[in-house]
Formats: sequence, C-alpha cells, structure tokens
Amino acid sequence: MAETLLSVHNLKTYFYTDEGVVKAVDGLNYELHQGETLGIVGESGCGKSVHALSVMRLIPTPPGKVVEGEILFQGTNLLKLPEDEMRRIRGNRIAMIFQEPMTSLNPVLTIGEQIAEAVMLHQRLSKKDAWDRAVEMLEKVKIPLARERVRDYPHQFSGGMRQRVMIAMALSCNPSILMADEPTTALDVTIQAQILDLMRELQKEFNMAIILITHNLGVVAEMADNVVVMYAGRPVEHASVHDTFRDPRHPYTWGLLHSIPKLYERKERLIPIEGQPPSLIDLPPGCTFAPRCPFAMEVCVKADPPEYPVTDDHYARCYLHSEHATEEEKKVAVAAGLAASTRGRRV
Repeated sequence: MAETLLSVHNLKTYFYTDEGVVKAVDGLNYELHQGETLGIVGESGCGKSVHALSVMRLIPTPPGKVVEGEILFQGTNLLKLPEDEMRRIRGNRIAMIFQEPMTSLNPVLTIGEQIAEAVMLHQRLSKKDAWDRAVEMLEKVKIPLARERVRDYPHQFSGGMRQRVMIAMALSCNPSILMADEPTTALDVTIQAQILDLMRELQKEFNMAIILITHNLGVVAEMADNVVVMYAGRPVEHASVHDTFRDPRHPYTWGLLHSIPKLYERKERLIPIEGQPPSLIDLPPGCTFAPRCPFAMEVCVKADPPEYPVTDDHYARCYLHSEHATEEEKKVAVAAGLAASTRGRRV
C-alpha cells in the first residue's frame, strides 16, 4: 500500500450569509495515496471546488468557515497550522491548478516572472536559477521555444498553452499533491486529450498524487483510480473507478451515467435527472437526493442515510443497501444499476 498523503475526515465548510447558512461541504471523507489519482465529481454547486479551497486554506473568512473536520497532510492537521507554516505547504508541497487560467495568471507579469517568483519563495533559489527552472518547466509541459516564450505575457498564449503554463507553475516546486480544478474546461477535445496525457506523464515523473475535480465523467474514466461522487455538499458514493462505472450503487450516480452520450448506444435523447438540486441554505430533511430520486422510500425523506459498505472499498449513501429496502426494491435497484453501468463498454 502506497503512503497516505492526505486524509480528509468529516470536512464541513459553511458560508454564513444574510439569507442563511450555506452548507457548501457537509461531511466529506476520503484518503489519498502517493501516486494515486482521485476524481471528485458532481454537478455545479455540489461543493467540489469549495472542498479544494478548504484543503488549501483559501476559504474567504468571513463569510466562509471550516466548522468541523480534519485535513491531515502526512499526519499534520492543516486546519491547526499557523498561517506562516501553511504558506510553506501551499503551492510548495500541495499545489493547485485553478479553473480558469486567464484569471489565475497576472496579466502584467511575464510567464517567467510568475513561475520564478514561486520557485524563489519556496525553494530559496537565486533569481537566475529560478528563471532557469521556469524555462525547464515550460519545456517539461512541451511549450515550444520555451527560452523565448518565458518572456511573453499571458495574453500571448492560447487557452491550451495557458493551461500548460498553470501546470508548469504548479509543478515547479515538485509538490506531493496536485489539485486540478476542471483542468480541461473550455478546451476542445484535442487539446483536452493533450493536457490529460501531459498530466499523466508528469505524475509518473514526479510520483505525485492528483485530486481531479471535474463534472466530466469521460475525464474521470480516463484518469482516476478512485472516485468520490458528491451531491449537495455531501459524498453519496465512494469507489474505485472500475466500480463507479461498472457497478454504480447510488441513484444519483446512475443518473449521471445515463445523462452522458455513449458511442455504443443510439438514442434520440439522453435520460436527464428530473428536478433541480436543493438550495444549500434550505436542505430537505433526510436524503438530499430523495426529491429527485425515482427509488425514494418513506425512510429517505425522514433521515439522512449513512454510508453503507457495498464491498470493502465501495460505499454508497443510500437506504437501498440497508434493511429498510425490501427484496423487491433491492432487485429493482440492481437492475437500475446494471442499466446505468458501462459494463463491457466504453464511456
């Protein structure tokens, strides 16, 4: 078993607004091991990015606050560290690629200056050595003429090249963990494939772990080892990538799999998930997915389900896997899971 780098236990991050308390992340648990890629998926507003900002200690306070839980990095609780110690970890041992590179890069500084600044801060290199490191990293992410382009500004790069710059900047200090928040958003499929291939290649070279935050299940199928499916701030299924696609056990996961086009099926229309996600200020009692779930039982609207073990490393937060479900309901659930799975097929 590879070394456990990051353990998140019962993470709860809330935002206190005039309208009420927004429970953006409400009880997230997972472990991340060296060299592993963990996919965190779910529709917009489910808490994926807020969780990443919580790990990086970048939640704006006020209005946000981590109200409960632990974030253990190699045994050290990041939530308990003084800010100066956290600053030595952030961007150095845990790096992050943000969702939109154009808003993350400083438009008035050259690419080289921005990469060299991080290296000088964390690695204590001279300006010349940091600049050489910036050129080296641009070469690693396959930007042509790196020694010349290092003097260019962000607006002189295309979207795909800016994303490569963000990867170069994130990896410039040899981090143990890379958090990638929608790293292929707004890129065409050809450039998306190049970026994913590049991330895989660099992951092997640096032996780092990756947390891949995305709504794109195709990217997850290609990149991830394990998957956490989130809905309304809560994890609803946690499994290996194989089990997530071949043996899904939560109705929300079934809905996600049904709603993506598949090459092996010819359908006039996709099957949507009916209804809308709940307001995180006014969550319904019981299971948050129950109002949209075609398999909801009476107990589902009364009490929030715990995580039920499906196998040793597969968990689903659903009463269909408990004594509350009849044998007939369990049979229907098994059939629904098989219909949604990609068993023997490709996403």
